[in-house]
Amino acid sequence: MSSADVDAWFASYDNPMKPVVAEMRKIIMNADSRIGECIKWQAPTFTYKGNMASFFPKSKKHASLMFHKGATIEGDFPNLEGDGKEARSFKVKGLDDLATKSTELQAICVAWCDQQDER
Repeated sequence: MSSADVDAWFASYDNPMKPVVAEMRKIIMNADSRIGECIKWQAPTFTYKGNMASFFPKSKKHASLMFHKGATIEGDFPNLEGDGKEARSFKVKGLDDLATKSTELQAICVAWCDQQDER
């Protein structure tokens, strides 16, 4: 279920990547009914039993979604990038790139929710 706060954020979001970010939001929210959304850190954040991922809204060359504890998500997700202790980024260059990565994005979201239920 979408959030009125996130709808309002998108209404005022002025960025060339807005169509990509909006489509990523749809994919995430449709990936699993357990996922919620809110505004945290001045950006849309997706949640399920904790913070799952947040957009980096200032990125203009690609849409960037940070999975706060992406390193802990079990599975083979080649587009989760980074080598930090916990965080991983999922970057998309445009709508065509998103079309090739959407199945993986959905799988990451479901894996997060499933892991949270196992804990």
